[in-house]
Amino acid sequence: MSRRYKLISGDSHVNEPPALWQERVAEKFRARAPRMERLEMGDAWMLEGAQDPINFGHNQIASDPCTKTSRWVRWENTRRGGYDAAARVKEQDEDGVDAELLFPTPRVGNTLFWNNKDREFHLACIRAYNDWLSDYARQAPERLMGLAMLPTTGAKDAIDEMHRALKLPGMKGINLGMYPSGGNDPAPEDDGLWAACEGAGVPVNIHVSLVTEAPADHKRMRVSADFRFMDAPYRVNQFIYSGVWDRFPKLQVVFSEVDCAWVPYVREQLDNNHKRGHKLAGYQPKMLPSGYFERNCSWVFIKDSAGIRIRHEIGVDNMMWSSDHPHSFSHYPHTQEFLAQEMRGVPAEERQKLLAGNAMRVYGIGEGAPAKAR
Repeated sequence: MSRRYKLISGDSHVNEPPALWQERVAEKFRARAPRMERLEMGDAWMLEGAQDPINFGHNQIASDPCTKTSRWVRWENTRRGGYDAAARVKEQDEDGVDAELLFPTPRVGNTLFWNNKDREFHLACIRAYNDWLSDYARQAPERLMGLAMLPTTGAKDAIDEMHRALKLPGMKGINLGMYPSGGNDPAPEDDGLWAACEGAGVPVNIHVSLVTEAPADHKRMRVSADFRFMDAPYRVNQFIYSGVWDRFPKLQVVFSEVDCAWVPYVREQLDNNHKRGHKLAGYQPKMLPSGYFERNCSWVFIKDSAGIRIRHEIGVDNMMWSSDHPHSFSHYPHTQEFLAQEMRGVPAEERQKLLAGNAMRVYGIGEGAPAKAR
């Protein structure tokens, strides 16, 4: 019998083990592949193209108060659930979470999307991660659901890896770091991937933002945790005014960890600009921008009390809750108490959509059903 889902996190994370790439890429790539090193401050990832060693203390912090922790930790002191599937299921049980959709550690995963010109190396690293994630998720596939990284070495490579990865046990969707052609603007060749995703009913995920700079220490990064939503409106605008959603009307794009109270304002502004003809010289979409917000987009929120209050303006069918576990925004192990407060006054039917139903529909979770467009 299929599991009954009441609480699904639309955005959670793993913590990649130190030997992931060293054990899974060909020997000729191991000197260049991501590796963990012990520094005086703590352990850190060494990544080709990164501006600094990449620490991960706040990527495994979960319930620990930020005031008592550091971005610098030793690997042996990290929370086991990030890399041990059995421990992760226990953490889900402790928190009352039925299932999680799993993303990589942002600065670790995103470096593999950075515009690395060595196609063979790039593909080897992507495949190694997806194989490891499948091995992790397959141990509890009804509860641990992997989102495959895609390469950015061209649409054909992205399509091939999508089909390969989604045949692996435990994999449920895909995660973009840049457009498949390797840039930050949609290219005509990217249509091949959109067509493949639409045909397979596979949602596209953009986690916080597409990559616009090489990974670095948090103090250098331009995308702040305080303003995670700022890239999403730009990407929505790109999908609309490049005609992607007119050519592929069933293509679903999930904007993860961006919250959603900003959506009505941006939607209104785009509609207003469209009606005033501000883009007459460019592509003319087939409907108002707000139509694509409703038909093609989902927004994943962690804590967004304002968004919940104005959920009908955003679209109840377009919102998904996220635990962000085991990152610093997680409410583990007090998620049930947190949601009881956040969802106060939300009718049961709407609450079910926000906390599980929308994720089930978009990702095809439960009862063996495929993902369905709105």
